[in-house]
Amino acid sequence: MTDNPSTPEASGPLAGLRVFDLTRILAGPTCTQLLGDLGADIIKIERPGQGDDTRKWGPPYIRNTKGEDTKESAYYLSSNRNKRSLAIDISKPEGQALAKRLIAQSDILVENYKVGGLAKYGLSYDDLKDEFPGLIYCSITGFGQTGPYAPRAGYDYLAQGIGGIMSLTGESDGAPMKVGVGIADVMCGMYASSAILAALHHRTQTGKGQQIDLALLDTQVSWLVNEGLNYLTSGKVPTRLGNEHANIVPYKVMPAADGFFILAVGNDRQFKSFCDYAGAPELAEDPRFATNSDRVKNREALYALLPDVTKRKTQQEWVEGLADIHVPSGPVNTLDQVFEDPQIRARGMKLTMPYPESQSGEVDLIANPIKYSGTPVTYRRPPPTAGQHSEEVLQELLELSENEIAGLRDSGVI
Repeated sequence: MTDNPSTPEASGPLAGLRVFDLTRILAGPTCTQLLGDLGADIIKIERPGQGDDTRKWGPPYIRNTKGEDTKESAYYLSSNRNKRSLAIDISKPEGQALAKRLIAQSDILVENYKVGGLAKYGLSYDDLKDEFPGLIYCSITGFGQTGPYAPRAGYDYLAQGIGGIMSLTGESDGAPMKVGVGIADVMCGMYASSAILAALHHRTQTGKGQQIDLALLDTQVSWLVNEGLNYLTSGKVPTRLGNEHANIVPYKVMPAADGFFILAVGNDRQFKSFCDYAGAPELAEDPRFATNSDRVKNREALYALLPDVTKRKTQQEWVEGLADIHVPSGPVNTLDQVFEDPQIRARGMKLTMPYPESQSGEVDLIANPIKYSGTPVTYRRPPPTAGQHSEEVLQELLELSENEIAGLRDSGVI
């Protein structure tokens, strides 16, 4: 455990831990933002004058007090709160030495350079493991540290394609489709945070750190879940089903009298309740549809009959009426509707933080979904500007003087 005097307000379950964050884009920053939300002190290392690549991934950008676009994109803001930004040029020997001094003050290092990319700076796991035996070193890459694809650059889109999720996404007669957000990146970041926490427990027991090797492709394959097992069990390659479910029927977006709603029947009782509410009890009595297995086998026949039934009621009637009889259903919300939804508002999933650089003096973010009873998530710092905390971190952790910091700045190290 490391002392963290600069943020005494950190009270989450990871308060007192420090992360040396050498990540950018989305998978790594998702991991470190989660650790930061849980109380860890995240020192985000960025290139002087450049910063995280995603700062430029816009529009949209935050607008400043003059109404002009800043260099802070919405994409960057999505995964970088609760961090302190320190600009270091690790290509310079002085920058590498400075990095090692900071790593000595850290519990965890997270990086997402290409395989071998940090070795040329003397910051690979092999370079550091003997000097810092308790360090937990998490490496996130596209394809992992081993295997024929290891040297390749990896991106979310590639992982979705190679890992199979695109073959399952989209209409049956349409083209393969990626998920609408960088889900392979996000899930890899989630797996990384879980792996780090397990490694922390191991270190508590043994005093030993270790390297964690995580790949976008591996984690993508891991969450093929039921469709992956459908293939491994049957030997049959699943095909795209659009909005349908491979193993549950009816489970689809259905037409209402004035729009659409999601019908997600999970068992035979729910199907009978739906049919009774719909005024079509004969469907539940039809031997082709009596059980879920029957409905899966006869999905085309059932889906051919259902639209005439579901068009009898409005979307609101379906959503409210089915909720009353415990049959899962819901609307298909656009994002403006998402953040106005009463359940989402009640759960506090939109977060507003002070942000002096913006025109409004605030920035809206998506909140962390974790709800602890004893150590709640805290929102201590909005996403930092590049190098915003360089002097603060160097003075606090390394006790550098103003003259020493000025010298580093003049030489381009920070």
